[in-house]
Amino acid sequence: MKHFRYDEWLSYVRDEVSGKTREELESHLYTCDQCLEHYLLAVSEHESSLPVLSDENSFTDLVMAEVSKQKEFNEQPPVVKQSVKKKKPFYQQAAFHYFIAAAATLLLTFSGVFQSLAAYAGAIEAPQYSKEKKPTVTEGVIDKTFAWMDSLEKKEANKK
Repeated sequence: MKHFRYDEWLSYVRDEVSGKTREELESHLYTCDQCLEHYLLAVSEHESSLPVLSDENSFTDLVMAEVSKQKEFNEQPPVVKQSVKKKKPFYQQAAFHYFIAAAATLLLTFSGVFQSLAAYAGAIEAPQYSKEKKPTVTEGVIDKTFAWMDSLEKKEANKK
């Protein structure tokens, strides 16, 4: 990237450059922070010779009016695409699917299918509970400990 010297920026501020050079400097100013600093220094040095605005508010209003005119001029009317929305058939719409699901659920509920499924599940699980229950490891340890303590008490009783 080519950077411009301070004296070039000073010439730009004094309006002593050609049109092509002016455009090049302005476009470079948007992309380079280093040159922006040189430009701001040149403006601050040359500030005393710049024209003084008598009414700053009216100047701002005029500039904003020109900006909006430029904006309106540069805007092109949007291209309107005419897209035809095809309506989906009723059987492809979500509401239809929800209706079918609700109807099937009500039909199965009132016909007793869910009740018979619950009874079948209970019948399958019932044999597991009827089998002899095995003691857990903790219960086994407790039983052996009590048996050992009982045997110690019997030995003590036999010694006396």
